[in-house]
Amino acid sequence: MKKLLVLCSLLSSLLLADELSDILSTNKELLFDYDQKSNELQSDMLSKSWINPVQVRYGKDYSTRFKSGTVATGTFSVFIDQPIFRSGGIYYAIKYSAALRDANSAEIKFQKRQMIGDAVSILFNLKKNRLEQKKMRFLIKNDKIDIRQKKDSYDAGILDSSFLDQAILKKSQDEATLLELELNYLELKQRFSLLSDKKPDKLRLPKLRMMSKKNYTQQNLELKRDILRAEESSYNEKVTVAKYLPTLALQGQYTDGDLNPLFGNSGLNEGYYNYGFSVSMPLDINTFSDIEAAKVEKLRAATQVLDRKDTVKEEYQWIDNSLHILDRKISLARKDEKVYSSLLRLTKDLVKAGEKTSLDSDIMSNSLQIRKLDQKIYSIDKQLKLLQLYIRVENVF
Repeated sequence: MKKLLVLCSLLSSLLLADELSDILSTNKELLFDYDQKSNELQSDMLSKSWINPVQVRYGKDYSTRFKSGTVATGTFSVFIDQPIFRSGGIYYAIKYSAALRDANSAEIKFQKRQMIGDAVSILFNLKKNRLEQKKMRFLIKNDKIDIRQKKDSYDAGILDSSFLDQAILKKSQDEATLLELELNYLELKQRFSLLSDKKPDKLRLPKLRMMSKKNYTQQNLELKRDILRAEESSYNEKVTVAKYLPTLALQGQYTDGDLNPLFGNSGLNEGYYNYGFSVSMPLDINTFSDIEAAKVEKLRAATQVLDRKDTVKEEYQWIDNSLHILDRKISLARKDEKVYSSLLRLTKDLVKAGEKTSLDSDIMSNSLQIRKLDQKIYSIDKQLKLLQLYIRVENVF
């Protein structure tokens, strides 16, 4: 039965993840789809950039040189000048385009994850805001009771006016806080509408759990992107070096044209081929600087990977420590709940005995509800912390 419950919980989480993967508006989804499609097409073009275009030409010449009248001659030609060996540059150029495509794809995925994370974060904050508003209303109820009790004591000459003034001021501050929460709620809904065309009240929130450090590291999109950027820079250095090494190219041309009447029957063919090869090597004053710049970029990208690994490790540890703190806050609120439950029972007994008023009972009841709400608020804070991990990894949402 326990295994069945775990399986049901897992299936429920997967269904929620599928639902939230479509949380973005249609336009936002289209923009990311277009970005990925553009990335694929640009990478495809780059991988074939070593193939030179075939030059096709047709021309028509008119001459009045001959007494017989204007002579027209037409020429059609096809010309190819194609490098077939660039000291490894062609191979590394193809590898470079693939690494660039994958790195850009990881970046686009990460941007989409962040946007989905922003939308889900707003959903959590909407729920948290509603709980905080409810908590503030209980606090205001206690403020009103406190004012009433202090006013009675002030009228009886037992209490100084400053205590009553402080109670009134606290009520005003809490009411202002409630208004700020209501305003923040409207702002959150407006921000959500910019990201999604769904109704936030109709969406169920996921139940996020702490993932292992291994999974977080292996699936971290920022780390994957930086590793691919380092791979891209490594191939780019090889392409840069190859650019200044010998290149072997084949040339070929086919020409089909009208013979000039001046040549008569000279035995020339109207259609003929020219072909050959060339070996070239540029001598550029900036060769060393260009190669060194590519090498520096490769080293910078490799260092970025090491720095990202440290960042990923610290991010995970910080979230883990934050969750432990929030667990302690939940534990304290739970202990307070038990204390207030006990005090509420005691106060109700004292009210029956005539030693306490119903206002004292109401204060205990309100305080009990506040600590219950605090536990729910801290639980949402935990989900928001976990969300910071989830938006950085692949195959989530």
